[in-house]
Amino acid sequence: MSYDISALRKFVSPEIVFGAGSRKAVANFASNFGARKVLLVSDPGVAAAGWVSEIEALLTEGGLQYVTFTGVSSNPKVAEVMAGAEIYKSNECDVIVAIGGGSPMDCAKGIGIVSAHGRNILEFEGVDTIRMPSPPLILIPTTAGTSADVSQFAIISDPARRFKFSIISKAVVPDVSLIDPEVTETVDQFLTACTGVDALVHAIEAYVSTGSGPLTDTHALEAIRLINRYLEPLVLNPADSQLREHIMLASMQAGLAFSNAILGAVHAMSHSLGGFLDLPHGLCNAMLLEHVIAYNFTSADERFKRVAQAMDIDTRGMSMATVKKRLMERVILLKRTVGLEAKLAKLGVTVSDIPSLSNFAMQDPCIVTNPRRSSQRDVEVVYEEAL
Repeated sequence: MSYDISALRKFVSPEIVFGAGSRKAVANFASNFGARKVLLVSDPGVAAAGWVSEIEALLTEGGLQYVTFTGVSSNPKVAEVMAGAEIYKSNECDVIVAIGGGSPMDCAKGIGIVSAHGRNILEFEGVDTIRMPSPPLILIPTTAGTSADVSQFAIISDPARRFKFSIISKAVVPDVSLIDPEVTETVDQFLTACTGVDALVHAIEAYVSTGSGPLTDTHALEAIRLINRYLEPLVLNPADSQLREHIMLASMQAGLAFSNAILGAVHAMSHSLGGFLDLPHGLCNAMLLEHVIAYNFTSADERFKRVAQAMDIDTRGMSMATVKKRLMERVILLKRTVGLEAKLAKLGVTVSDIPSLSNFAMQDPCIVTNPRRSSQRDVEVVYEEAL
């Protein structure tokens, strides 16, 4: 009996504990992995907000030793991964815990890879390059958007090339994700907006991806619905715990969708742009989103129509051209309402930068699952339109 392997779909995810206070289980999970000494990874902002000291206290109460590494910048660099791996090795750690946004979580993934293989993180760029299992990894996200805590992606910045590269493997899916909306309470409005739009892009790109399927579609559409309804109110009312829970749930579902369906041109271009200018990832996505929708629409019009419906657009009786127009208008309005109206030129991109940006975008694995096949010139045109 023959079958078409191209029709098969896999779905990977960590063990997930969702809800207020879930971070407090960190010592229990570390103990379950037989931890003798934990490497705790974070960044200065999360430490200043008090979350690092809380996790340290929880580990101490659980009878666990730890060493803390907070030398992670807003886009984790190769040197930071290697420094963290050296601390892990020299302190004879055996479990990694990270608390923070995408940067500490991706750095922690990189530290695990390096610690397992004893090689430079640069050697693992690409898809399925990992051969050895990483140490047990427990992630606690402090932002509702990056979804590094549920994904099989690690994104690392290489300053030498001014380029963010992707490591994609089920080996970087964390063992445990403790998704606690309470820890997003210290996130400011700008970062709330950036990460929320990042999650929206995750969900839209996962839904129209050539790798999408029934295992990812429901997560993607529900994430779109939640973000469309609750992100703008949350940015206006950041102290509302119920709104934070809605967006945290949306981030998780978008992450489960894109981790398994992969992404598209927005992320391929955003990774290139973020590596070039060291900008927040969600802001890069925001600047590109409607332009990539316009480029991709005819290659996945029925799927984009369902995206529009998930964004509360009544498409009954509409032509596809009108659906496209209304969807782009809704995306632009949402961005404007949450304060993400910046253009590429305002942030320092020039026409002369576009060929290099496009070259790196074409090397990103996310471009492979974009619904429309793309040439470098296609990508250049989209960058030009976003200027």
